[in-house]
Amino acid sequence: MSIASSRKKILVTGAGGFIAHHLTTRLKEMGCWVRAADIKQPEYEATHADEFMQVDLRDRVNCMAAVEGMDEVYHLAADMGGIGYISQSHAEITLNNTLIDVGMVDAAHKAGVSRFLYSSSACVYPQFLQHDANVVALKEEDAFPAAPEEGYGLEKLYTEKLCQYFTEDFGMATRVVRFHNVYGPLGTYDGGREKAPAAISRKIAKVLDGDMIDIWGDGEQTRSFMYIDDCVEGLVRIMKSDYSLPLNLGTDELVTINQLVDIVAEAAGKRIRKSHDTTRPQGVRGRNSDNTRLRDVLGWEPNIDLRTGIVPTYTWIAEQLSALDKGSAQSAYPLAAVAAPSR
Repeated sequence: MSIASSRKKILVTGAGGFIAHHLTTRLKEMGCWVRAADIKQPEYEATHADEFMQVDLRDRVNCMAAVEGMDEVYHLAADMGGIGYISQSHAEITLNNTLIDVGMVDAAHKAGVSRFLYSSSACVYPQFLQHDANVVALKEEDAFPAAPEEGYGLEKLYTEKLCQYFTEDFGMATRVVRFHNVYGPLGTYDGGREKAPAAISRKIAKVLDGDMIDIWGDGEQTRSFMYIDDCVEGLVRIMKSDYSLPLNLGTDELVTINQLVDIVAEAAGKRIRKSHDTTRPQGVRGRNSDNTRLRDVLGWEPNIDLRTGIVPTYTWIAEQLSALDKGSAQSAYPLAAVAAPSR
């Protein structure tokens, strides 16, 4: 028997992207045999997967090839980005993600994989519950009656139900994870698809002490942010659990965007002035994660606070920009976690 055949074989889709790349690294550290699949290679360092399939998962033939011989699937592939992108690309996002998700769920079922984890999003939650910056933290059952984010959120909610139906009708073991704003090193920080911590880190890294940066909206909109190490830890724990209904995965540390700017500026050691542009997309007024069910199911929740996690995030982005200015972008960052994740 080969070494590969004696280990659990896991497929990670979307492994050219931020979260799935980190997850691939973690699964390899756990001793798994990992196949990665994505339309692109990781941007900032080489994959750690045993096999990388560079394929378009909108094609069902590629979905079937990716799941062949796999024991478990972490399905993170998606067309996604920050609020500027997802608010202006409803048709493209909905079409792409529908093709990817339907193809992957069906292929996993037909291949007989033992467990299938689907990465959903807090964008599934109703807009009418998120009009206040002092938002009541969102519980899993709040997703219905439905009024999700147009495009991206609506498709995610639909695929959550598809996973439920495959469990009920065919006995397929599924796990559904609702991400709340993940950040950290090796994530997109420019180009329009970056999330707020990365975008603000980039802006602050590019200005001098005392300079001004632009903020989308009045800065009083609120969010919670989860560091990548906590995200990966949660994914592994949720996959191992026996819980099949959707689970929030995020922190419940609610901050305004203005506070986020101050935290990044503190990490950078800079004084920053803010210019607010209320004509730009800013998403819902407030969003936070209720982690009650996550704690009940796992006996754990994300615990790396924003001030701790933003330091390696800002440092990595600042180093990338400095290297670009010198004509030699860094390909990796020191893989030292800000807090050792509990196993």
